[in-house]
Amino acid sequence: MAGDPFRTLRLCRRHLALLQKCSSPVSPRVLLRRPLSSHRAVRSRRPLRNLLIGVSVGVPLVAGVRYALSDPKDQRRMRILVEGVGRFCRSLYVGLLISVDYWWTSSIVLRGMDESSAEYAAAMSACHQRAASGMVEGAVQNGGLYIKLGQGLCAFNHLLPPEYIRTLQVLEDRALNRRYKEVDALFLEDFGTTPDKMFKTFDYEPVAAASLAQVHKAELHDGTPVAVKVQYIDLRDRFDGDIRTLEILLDIIKFMHPSFGFRWVLKDLKGTLAQELDFENEGRNSERCAEELKHFKFIVVPKVFWGLTSKRVLTAEYCEGCKINNVEEIKRQGLSLKDTADKLIRTFAEQIFYTGFIHADPHPGNVLVRRGPDKKAELVLLDHGLYEHLSKSDRVALCQLWRSIILRDEAGMKRHSNDLGVKDYFLFCEMLLQRPISMRELTLGNVLSREETSYMRDMAVHHFDSVMQVLKSLPRPMLLVFRNINTVRCINITLGAPVDRYFVMAKCAVRGWGKTRADDAAVLPSLRILRWVWSFWENLKFECALRSEVAMMSLTRSLLRLLSYCGVITVDPDIYQYLK
Repeated sequence: MAGDPFRTLRLCRRHLALLQKCSSPVSPRVLLRRPLSSHRAVRSRRPLRNLLIGVSVGVPLVAGVRYALSDPKDQRRMRILVEGVGRFCRSLYVGLLISVDYWWTSSIVLRGMDESSAEYAAAMSACHQRAASGMVEGAVQNGGLYIKLGQGLCAFNHLLPPEYIRTLQVLEDRALNRRYKEVDALFLEDFGTTPDKMFKTFDYEPVAAASLAQVHKAELHDGTPVAVKVQYIDLRDRFDGDIRTLEILLDIIKFMHPSFGFRWVLKDLKGTLAQELDFENEGRNSERCAEELKHFKFIVVPKVFWGLTSKRVLTAEYCEGCKINNVEEIKRQGLSLKDTADKLIRTFAEQIFYTGFIHADPHPGNVLVRRGPDKKAELVLLDHGLYEHLSKSDRVALCQLWRSIILRDEAGMKRHSNDLGVKDYFLFCEMLLQRPISMRELTLGNVLSREETSYMRDMAVHHFDSVMQVLKSLPRPMLLVFRNINTVRCINITLGAPVDRYFVMAKCAVRGWGKTRADDAAVLPSLRILRWVWSFWENLKFECALRSEVAMMSLTRSLLRLLSYCGVITVDPDIYQYLK
């Protein structure tokens, strides 16, 4: 027995049957004589396999149990963490896809092709369209801050390719529509009750959805119609994570494209953007805006109902109106496009050049137009969450700079640009007006010609580093001032550019400068008369220069029409458009 241990070997019936089925059965003695290394390898892999199985099963099980036992707030934070990883991966994928697509199109598909050919233009147009569509899809899926950044890009319609502008415009109306259960959960957290109990009626179907919130129509118990702006319940929790994600993505973009470094912009504006999440701050901003613009009888700022407002819920007066870029509806109401555009420009010029408390997000969805008591256009200003304050010294420098540009005072342009921290004054002035400037002509066309549009786009491409240096040199509040100016310019063009924006803003700049100096003179009564005389002279000189410009443009237009009528010359319609 001891000498022959194989006699004691016992095989179960299953293994014995398997051995018997083999074509060349192997005896147990031979099996045991085989090297044990293979058996040891199998044994060594088993603990690793068991560990992987345990982790893959145990971790989700533990996470699921913890999620099930957590309260709703903790559950929401867990979902945000998981969804944040998804947003990061989605954003990274979209960014890399766009970068690779542009590289492939420019370096492979269009290699050696004439840039002026129709095939080159068609290929680049298709590439722009794919990139814009990818950005919109990613922004809508991510929501929140991503949509707001996409809305901001719409204001640069003179720099971005038209494919981007047409596609990104849908972000002004696209946002996440949340379920009514989330609305109830937010009201329970902030007010301890649901909206259908707080209000006489509450429509859970939103009438508008923005990047940070959605708006519901409701009625107070006395029957007053109100608009209830409800923040997306997870937005505050995900804001910091989204900011970090964007910072990482911008770092990656800078690594791939060294000249494209915008991380500093996000860093400087992070605090300002965070203010938008505080609806109580938005209510205070709206009341200050209404007070400072009360002398404009055509401006309406909805009244805030503070008893029904929290940091995530804003209840305000419900105001009817159409978006300011809805040309057909404005005409249908019997309102003048010129009057509408003039009031829009004067309103925001007043903030920029005088009050210094500037609405930084005046996109078309935030400015409504309706018929006022005087049968003329009345503007309703909405969404006062994003404001910027421009200091008095910066406002004075900006007023004087705008005046110097219109008068082609090169020394003044240089001096006042330097007051704002900018050395490359000429580039800065062209960026400020968003058009080329000719020092030989005292004219500023209301609409850019094809050549001027091409010039501005070439400047953005070939002088990108210089543009970035100008932006970095400016006081940080000026970044959002640029956004305001660009957005107003874009709306004016959408309305058909019925108003000379440069002329109107220039008059507002001089008036704002005069008001500021008059305020200073009130502190020094003995100098008030001298200041008034000096200010009157400067205003008169500026007014004469502006009027001479308008007269010259009108005379030129009339002369061209006369020559064209007599058959002496044939005038391109673009020239008439330029001289409007």
